Amino acid sequence: MNPLCDRCGRVVYPTEKVNCLDKYWHKGCFSCEVCKMTLNMKNYKGFGKKPYCNAHYPKTNFTCVADTPENRRLKEQSKMQSQVLYKEDFEKSKGKGFSVVADTPEMQRIKKTQDQISNIKYHEEYDKKMMGGKPHNIPCNTSQVSPAAFQPPGASQNFNHEPTPVPVQAAAAAPPPSAGKRYRAVYDYAAADEDEVSFVDGDVIIDVQQIDEGWMYGRVERTGQQGMLPSNYVESI
Repeated sequence: MNPLCDRCGRVVYPTEKVNCLDKYWHKGCFSCEVCKMTLNMKNYKGFGKKPYCNAHYPKTNFTCVADTPENRRLKEQSKMQSQVLYKEDFEKSKGKGFSVVADTPEMQRIKKTQDQISNIKYHEEYDKKMMGGKPHNIPCNTSQVSPAAFQPPGASQNFNHEPTPVPVQAAAAAPPPSAGKRYRAVYDYAAADEDEVSFVDGDVIIDVQQIDEGWMYGRVERTGQQGMLPSNYVESI
């Protein structure tokens, strides 16, 4: 049984039905409550389950609260509770002069870089001291001393080495786009607005997306046109 239009109270047939705001309307009856301008699914605004245009959409006004003794008492009570909580948090945090730093990969990299710089400066200063003064406890016959004995600790390390290149993994292939749902038209439909699509009985509608209970968005496989279509004119396949 066909439903009744919420505006005029007459029967709404499928070819002229608009399902919106949990009600059924004729396309001509789906208009603004104030100026009666005809609306569609794109430019209407609902308020109290009634359609309005953008100019006559009801505005929300602020409500003034009377400054009564009871309200002043509640305000003072809330203020005192806030001060008590602030003092409790202050006492808990007293004496804690440090902040926790998250151990992120960026922080680990910075720490490693600082360690390397400190190590390099240490060896530079050690080399300057060795070159500036005569080292103690060095044998007179230096030909019998291994050259490694004059190397400062860690001098054999190469701090300017090039990092080993990490093999780049091939990016994973993107998954194929979803084909969407497919529907078959059970009635002929002629587009009433520029954002709608026309089709005939038996056409296959692909890439269908549900907008609401009464409307869908899809593409007619036969013509390639895409747009909005009424959901009661098609069936799933």
